[in-house]
Parts: sequence; structure tokens; C-alpha cells
Amino acid sequence: MTDEERPVSALVSQGWEVVSYSTSVEGAEGSMQSVLLRKQKQHKIIRFRPKMMGKGYVVKEMDV
Repeated sequence: MTDEERPVSALVSQGWEVVSYSTSVEGAEGSMQSVLLRKQKQHKIIRFRPKMMGKGYVVKEMDV
């Protein structure tokens, strides 16, 4: 598995710290996970959910 397929693991190996994690159910799309990360005074939210068709995840990264 590559770092592109494991976005949270890749960021943690770069020094980001996991602050919080949550899961929500999005109806037909399935569950969506959100991870809040912190590095020094920067914060990021990574949201991901399984793809509707095929293997893998749809990943959205947001700076806070």
C-alpha cells in the first residue's frame, strides 16, 4: 500500500499529530471518517470515505 492510499499514515510520518477522530454515516455513500491533525500551530482535517465503485478511498484534505 502506498502513502497516497494511506493519507493519515503519510502525514503522521511527516510529524503531524492526531488530535481527534470521528465517524459519521452519510446515507447511501456509507461512512465518512474525519481526522484532525496538528503540527506546531497548523491544523488539518482529513476526510475520507470508501469509493462508491471500485476499491480505495475518496480523500479530501482541508487546512484549518
